[in-house]
Amino acid sequence: MKILCVSLGCDKNLVDTEMMLGLLNRDGHTFTDDENEADIIVVNTCCFINDAKEESVNTILEMAELKKTGKCKALIVTGCMAQRYKQEILDEIPEVDGILGTSTYDEISNVLKQALGGEEHISCFHDLNALPEVETERVITTGGYYAFLKIAEGCDKHCTYCIIPSLRGNYRSVPMERLLKEANQLADQGVRELILVAQETTLYGVDLYGKKMLPELLHKLAEIPGIYWIRIQYCYPEEITDELIEAIRTEEKVCHYLDVPIQHASDRILKRMGRRTNQAQLREIIGKLRAAVPDIALRTTMIAGFPGETQEDHEEVMRFVDEMEFERLGVFTYSAEEDTPAATFPDQIPEEVKEERRDEIMELQQEIAFEKSESMVGRVLDVMIEGKVADEAAYVGRTYMDAPNVDGYIFVNSGELFMSGDFVRVKVTGSNDYDLIGEVYDESAE
Repeated sequence: MKILCVSLGCDKNLVDTEMMLGLLNRDGHTFTDDENEADIIVVNTCCFINDAKEESVNTILEMAELKKTGKCKALIVTGCMAQRYKQEILDEIPEVDGILGTSTYDEISNVLKQALGGEEHISCFHDLNALPEVETERVITTGGYYAFLKIAEGCDKHCTYCIIPSLRGNYRSVPMERLLKEANQLADQGVRELILVAQETTLYGVDLYGKKMLPELLHKLAEIPGIYWIRIQYCYPEEITDELIEAIRTEEKVCHYLDVPIQHASDRILKRMGRRTNQAQLREIIGKLRAAVPDIALRTTMIAGFPGETQEDHEEVMRFVDEMEFERLGVFTYSAEEDTPAATFPDQIPEEVKEERRDEIMELQQEIAFEKSESMVGRVLDVMIEGKVADEAAYVGRTYMDAPNVDGYIFVNSGELFMSGDFVRVKVTGSNDYDLIGEVYDESAE
């Protein structure tokens, strides 16, 4: 059977998709990107915010049409929206043959067999706090030279705006031996950059080993031959330890890059969000990171227009962003999600005000980012080649400061032959907004 798998939402969801593809590949199925060629369609959904929810619904409906008009024999829906709205999906979209929750993606083969056997409206949901275990190798969909390594599932933080704990369960770490086995398999497949992801990476190991084990995991991953870069995402600021900072500083393969979502800078709003830090603590943590690792690239995210946010709160965020000078920053407008405490708060902010505040923060960040890009001119950096620029003697790549799909690029002018995944020493010669321009570094010319 030819299978089309549509993966929506975050990179953590993508890992689940790749696990399912591994199982389907083991069963002898092949894959296609052409929806009109697909015998089976799997949609791995997201519903973190309203936009993601709309995208998931529209994608399911679009694929459901192929059950009526195309060669599609089975439509399976998985992921966060399936977990949250399982009955609504089955009731309202009769073309859906099977539905799996976030903790049952390892049952994809069984559900598919049932659907192809003529069963209808198959529902597969286990204990939300189960941790699926897939022995089969993942099918990497990122190009082969970088891959996400999901080190934990679920979350215990219960921020007032977030639905994730009710969709993904409690925080549970993946046993270290499983992660090391998976990472070795990825390296054997040609992966050169591992990107560690979870709802929160910094708490890794607390539930299994009684203490934070992310530093030890980093040291063990760094021992794997073939892995060149290790990148850490989703680090809650209050959980960043001196031991973790030291591992980033001293472990050669660990990128001097950290994704630290802070969401706001007003103590009052941080408290309403259910966050565990205040602005003074955020400043202290950021200061420690920059002091220990001077060339660290810090990425963060902010939420604009949280219920009760005043103009003064917004201006406090602006001052904080201006002073902290994050290398990378993204801003979301607040999305009121049903079944979250924040959605019931009485002082909701009008949509146009949220958007104005988001745009103001992003305009300020744009100035900071462009100045930082200009300041990189003259530096020599390792660059991972991602591909060639069409019809030009140039390549597109990423530096240690850039995570795939969310950060910028560096364009490398060169007539030499490089392959995707190659690492090249590059001297930065210019900048273009968020992106850098460079040329292959010739040490003999210095």
